[in-house]
Amino acid sequence: MLVFAPVFVLASAAGGERLSRAEMGMPPSGSPGAETTSQASVEFNPRLLRRFSPVRPVMASDPSRVTDDLVTLGRLLFFDERLSRNQKLSCNSCHGLERYGVDGERTSVGHKGQRGGRNAPTVYNAAAYAVQFWDGRAADIESQAMGPILNPVEMAMPSAGAVEKVLRSIPGYLEPFKRAFPGEAQPITFANTTRAIGAFERRLSTPSRWDRYLTGQKDALTVAEKEGLRLFTNLGCMVCHTGETLGGTAYQRVGAVEQWPNQKDQGRFEVTKLEADRMMFKVPTLRNIEKTAPYFHDGSGATLSDAVKAMGRYQLGLDLSADEVTSIVTWLKSLTGELPRAYIAAPLLPKSGRETPRPDPN
Repeated sequence: MLVFAPVFVLASAAGGERLSRAEMGMPPSGSPGAETTSQASVEFNPRLLRRFSPVRPVMASDPSRVTDDLVTLGRLLFFDERLSRNQKLSCNSCHGLERYGVDGERTSVGHKGQRGGRNAPTVYNAAAYAVQFWDGRAADIESQAMGPILNPVEMAMPSAGAVEKVLRSIPGYLEPFKRAFPGEAQPITFANTTRAIGAFERRLSTPSRWDRYLTGQKDALTVAEKEGLRLFTNLGCMVCHTGETLGGTAYQRVGAVEQWPNQKDQGRFEVTKLEADRMMFKVPTLRNIEKTAPYFHDGSGATLSDAVKAMGRYQLGLDLSADEVTSIVTWLKSLTGELPRAYIAAPLLPKSGRETPRPDPN
């Protein structure tokens, strides 16, 4: 049976103390018990696995409201570079759907070559998060979509009105907006634009072998992957990385045991100005984590092994062995889902009209 000791991890995080392996119910690093046994039969308590859940195909409280017409419009808008001031950037620029929803950069390149302050997280499965952005300043993906479009460092549109002016000048957008928002006298609005983008993102679901395992297919994971899951849960990682997206549902202080090296970005404190929120960030998802390097809010984790080792050190106060890191990474790779390639295929965008504003490089 599995030994799960979250109480020790939480005590360590709260008190900033390093706990020994013995105190956490773990054998010493390098001892025979510290290594996984590839031939072992790994069984898990069903109550523990209920801490997780399969990803939904439509991540919405009412999937029926995510209509095909909304999604079709949202796909167009997600790929349209005319939503940026210089007309060179789209949502897909930083959240490349063919690259598991990221751009592979520590921080993304925006308007006039400016760099954003944080790593761009994946958009896949993001609609299931409790809040959006690393600091949780947006309640849902519809409100999140507003941010980059108007951010002067990112897509740099000067106002919501400027976005509406562009879209209303493109003849081919009128009918898709009318179908997506029937009965509205003026359907082409900034709010409807981000609602449509959000609808498209609500179907960016990537089920994996992990989901088959959770629904009862016990051979969906290999023995080595189950061993990695056992170590992951024994360490208490599931205290934060739990639920449908294995993250995205809570805030955690990065550097709970040992101070995080980069103190420039104070996380949620920048939003609330509460001392308790210093270095608090939304816990990132682990789905598709194999494909979404670099890691953390500051992009400081170059590889997945680096990220796992860093979490052991800064969050748990443990120097994980190479074998332990490899074991956890082995399980994490089972969370990689299949890209919905037909769904994410770049659409043919409507042509600009005679009144469509020209690109503004300034």
